[in-house]
Amino acid sequence: MSLTEKELENVGLSLAKEQVLVRKYRTFSSLCSDAELKKKLGEIADKHQQHFNTLMGFLQ
Repeated sequence: MSLTEKELENVGLSLAKEQVLVRKYRTFSSLCSDAELKKKLGEIADKHQQHFNTLMGFLQ
């Protein structure tokens, strides 16, 4: 499947946003002392990493 230039641009922007979210939630998790909150933040980071991986799949 071939993506248009606009679609590629949108995927690129979405990839960048997902990367930022993964980094932020990983940082928040590492700084958190509450175990339950730390776990939840890690799960959110993992979900955004999955989103990133899915978007990368469109480029392959």
